[in-house]
Amino acid sequence: MKKNPAYFPRIPRIEYEGPGSANPLAFRHYDPAQVVAGRPLADHLRFSIAYWHSFRGVGSDPFGPGTIVRPWERGKDAVAIALARLEAGFEFFQKIRAPFWCFHDRDIAPEGATLAASNRNLDRIVTHAKALQKQTGVKLLWGTANLFSNPRYMCGAATNPDAHVFAYAAAQVKKALEVTQELGGENYVFWGGREGYETLLNTDLKREQAHLAAFLHMALDHAKAIGFKGQFLIEPKPKEPTKHQYDFDVASGVAFLRTHGLERHFKFNLETNHATLAGHTFQHEIETAAAHGMLGSIDANSGDLLLGWDTDQFNTDVKELTLAMTSILRAGGLGSGGFNFDAKLRRPSVDLEDLFYAHIGGFDAYALAFKVARRILADGKFDAFVRERYASFDTGFGADIERRKIGFKQLEKLVLGSLGEPTPRSGRQEYLENLLNTYLH
Repeated sequence: MKKNPAYFPRIPRIEYEGPGSANPLAFRHYDPAQVVAGRPLADHLRFSIAYWHSFRGVGSDPFGPGTIVRPWERGKDAVAIALARLEAGFEFFQKIRAPFWCFHDRDIAPEGATLAASNRNLDRIVTHAKALQKQTGVKLLWGTANLFSNPRYMCGAATNPDAHVFAYAAAQVKKALEVTQELGGENYVFWGGREGYETLLNTDLKREQAHLAAFLHMALDHAKAIGFKGQFLIEPKPKEPTKHQYDFDVASGVAFLRTHGLERHFKFNLETNHATLAGHTFQHEIETAAAHGMLGSIDANSGDLLLGWDTDQFNTDVKELTLAMTSILRAGGLGSGGFNFDAKLRRPSVDLEDLFYAHIGGFDAYALAFKVARRILADGKFDAFVRERYASFDTGFGADIERRKIGFKQLEKLVLGSLGEPTPRSGRQEYLENLLNTYLH
């Protein structure tokens, strides 16, 4: 890395100045050094920068080309540009005080004319990334392979009807796993960007899902062979870009993993906007993953409820994030996962400062939500309400139901006898929503 970084010369290292600060280039709620429950806040939140949006995003959308031009994107040598881009990235990671970063293989290194050429480009960039990580202390939260952008993957990668494409994808993931290990990645993510179908008229659904399972088993085998100890993560996403994605949401992902004997090896990397596109809340997907012991990591963003595509915006909705954080903390946290800001600037946000404003807002919103969620859990009012609501299952025939020690015949006898007609009990939703607001204001 350059001794005198110059990619963001007007922007200082972002410091914590507290809730009263009016400085737009300062944290108001995120103090990475603040000790919470014996650990720095940075260790609790494990923030990560998504390289593909922050350093490959150009402001394009489905209706227009890019609007963002960065000063390091100059020259004709793609590898040289990639090296400069990487230095800009690590300068940003340090100034924004992010302890982690994430990437796809094709984000950091240009694709060559052949797989061998692509691998050579990747090796050169990874060597430099490894040196930058050592110099700065920034770590790799997870790596992954881009198996969706190249036209070869127009009909999927692991689910492609052509075995040649399956083999190419396998070779690409093999290399991506190896470079993730080389960079000390703590996780590896599988996002099936085109693992789905456009029409069932040309699709053998059962066979494609079996091929996807075989692919994931091969990945597990290779991880074991090279000694990769990181957590494997599945990232669910519905619909976009295909009409139907096989990894539609957590529930369908759990069913798939259990059907194919993969449930012990995978957890979920959950994205807020993907939950929205699936017709769920972010908290719902977290709770579903946690219920199955498969909560792994978070892609921190949001969508626009008035738009129908994956807009990947920075999430500053403290109420939504407080609900999510409460569920995450109740589940025991994310382990080796973290909060990766898989979010991009809006199309008119073309200044270098906008990249900082966006991440400052995201960091602060999550930090504030974390603190509010801890207060909610410490007070215990919501947990006490839920416990009381289900108290009838703690003793007597209710406990026998949960232990499967009673059946229909015995329950019928109880209802016909002493129990009689149940008395409806209020769920008190409005009271609980008001109670939540007392923590938010």
